[in-house]
Amino acid sequence: MSRRFTGDRLLVATHNAGKLEEMRALFAPYGVSVVGAAEMGLAEPAETESTFIGNARIKAHAAVKATGLPALADDSGIEIDALGGAPGVYTADWAETPNGRDFVMAMERTHRELEAINAPHPRHARFCCTLVLAWPDGHDEVFPGVMPGRVVWPMRGTNGHGYDPIFIPAGHDITFAEMETAQKNRISHRADAVAKLVKGCFG
Repeated sequence: MSRRFTGDRLLVATHNAGKLEEMRALFAPYGVSVVGAAEMGLAEPAETESTFIGNARIKAHAAVKATGLPALADDSGIEIDALGGAPGVYTADWAETPNGRDFVMAMERTHRELEAINAPHPRHARFCCTLVLAWPDGHDEVFPGVMPGRVVWPMRGTNGHGYDPIFIPAGHDITFAEMETAQKNRISHRADAVAKLVKGCFG
C-alpha cells in the first residue's frame, strides 16, 4: 500500500522547463499546484547512479533535504534497442555542451550512431520515466512508466522537448513533437508513471 500524499502543493525537483510544464498539466486535474526546483533556488545535485531510479532518488531526497517539503523527482530518457539501450540514463548527457543542452546535436549523434552500424528498420526504442516521491522522514515511493515506439529520421515537429522530434510512439504515425501537448500528455511515459503515482498516492 503506497503512502498517500495529503498536501496541495508539490515540489518537483527539476530544472527542465519542458518537464515542469508537463508535470503541471498532468497534476492540474488533481488540484495539486506544482513548483519547480529552480523557483525554489535549489542546486542540481550530481546524478551519479547508473539507473533511472537511482538518479531520481538522488534528486528527490536532495530537494527534501534542502526544503523540508515532500518532493517529486523523475529521471527519464530514451533507450534504443540497436544501440544496446543507449543513451538511456545518459540521454541528457548526450546533449550537454559548454553552453547548455543541445538536443538537436544529441539527436544527430543518435542518427549517426545508428547509421554507422546500419541498424535495421524499424529502429525500436522506448521512452522511460521513473518517478520518486520522497517525504522528509526519508520514506519514498517509486513509480516507473514506459512508452514503446521507434526512432526515425529526419526530425519531425516542433512541439515537446528533448528527443521528441525523432520518436514515434507505438500505435501512432507521428512523432511526439508533431502531437498537440494534450495528446502527448495522455500517452507519454511520464503520463504512465504519473497515473501510477496518482493511483498509489492521490487516489
